Amino acid sequence: MVRFEILAFPCNDFGGQEPGTNEEIRTFCETKFNVTFPLFDKVQVLGDDKSPLYERLINNSDPTGDIDWNFEKFVISKDGDITDRFKSKAKPESEEITGAIESELSK
Repeated sequence: MVRFEILAFPCNDFGGQEPGTNEEIRTFCETKFNVTFPLFDKVQVLGDDKSPLYERLINNSDPTGDIDWNFEKFVISKDGDITDRFKSKAKPESEEITGAIESELSK
């Protein structure tokens, strides 16, 4: 069975865009955008208190380096390898992203 999951990690590191509580953010995303995928608790993606998950993501992707803005996207293979990284401007439904996902699903 082929499996694909979206995982979302809100953060408030960019212009204070996510000041709410975890529950407020979850409710907003579910009611405004019909989000049904897992939405985790708020994390830090910058600075000394950066989440270990994001430490791994930014140091093992191409390009490497800090996240520039909210909504950066990573594609991770079924083996746990980071295969693609997309900056905020890349729309989730873009051919670039859907192609990367379809490529991983076909393996």
